Amino acid sequence: MKKKKYVNSGTVTLLSFAVESECTFLDYIKGGTQINFTVAIDFTASNGNPSQSTSLHYMSPYQLNAYALALTAVGEIIQHYDSDKMFPALGFGAKLPPDGRVSHEFPLNGNQENPSCCGIDGILEAYHHSLRTVQLYGPTNFAPVVTHVARNAATVQDGSQYSVLLIITDGVISDMAQTKEAIVNAAKLPMSIIIIGVGQAEFDAMVELDGDDVRISSRGKLAERDIVQFVPFRDYVDRTGNHVLSMARLARDVLAEIPDQLVSYMKAQGIRPRSPPLAPAHSAPESPARTPPASPLHTHI
Repeated sequence: MKKKKYVNSGTVTLLSFAVESECTFLDYIKGGTQINFTVAIDFTASNGNPSQSTSLHYMSPYQLNAYALALTAVGEIIQHYDSDKMFPALGFGAKLPPDGRVSHEFPLNGNQENPSCCGIDGILEAYHHSLRTVQLYGPTNFAPVVTHVARNAATVQDGSQYSVLLIITDGVISDMAQTKEAIVNAAKLPMSIIIIGVGQAEFDAMVELDGDDVRISSRGKLAERDIVQFVPFRDYVDRTGNHVLSMARLARDVLAEIPDQLVSYMKAQGIRPRSPPLAPAHSAPESPARTPPASPLHTHI
């Protein structure tokens, strides 16, 4: 600059640029994306005889068992993102009446045509009904229920719906290879899987399915996204007996990855959030019950 003829030290020419807005989970929810919540419960014999107090399925008149606590903690939050509150509920690993055939994909309400239950209370009622009618057996197979939900998720891939499967189990998985393949196939669909392990079993295989450290693969094919979140229930049992606080922590942790997983699917498919519907000019104020409450899904954003 000390030289009289100095103009500049060079020029930078920008040939092109793009501006991208980062969409959030709530942008999609406001745009009308529905969360389809499905529950799958482990009815294998390793849970213990439901009529005995040592069983993980024991129905005490004084408190909920681990299965019911886990279902309630997660379901009470996620139900607010589903408008019709009708949730398919499945069981696996049991012998069914009247012929005693083993099933890994049976409806808890006994209705093969429509396994949906009304609200979380409806799921709990169907769960208790199944405990009285089926025989706990085995093995612990996940692939059928994963495939069941994936099949439904594949029917709507335009961003208007997103499926979440909650699997509650006590044992070591028996069909690891088939489950890995089912998860790898499901990773390209609008779907996430939550696994809650109850009881004192070793859950090393569940940690592998979680895929936080190493993305799971099947037959040399890597999953497109990490869609599985696993947590052991025993880590959330409050020694002081404060179930409300401990179940709130459980819900927060198991739902923590859902927003990012939903957004990652939408981004990979190039799906933008729809504009929120405009309320009529003279309509009555919307009921507070229609608005999703503050929750782990919100606080994660």
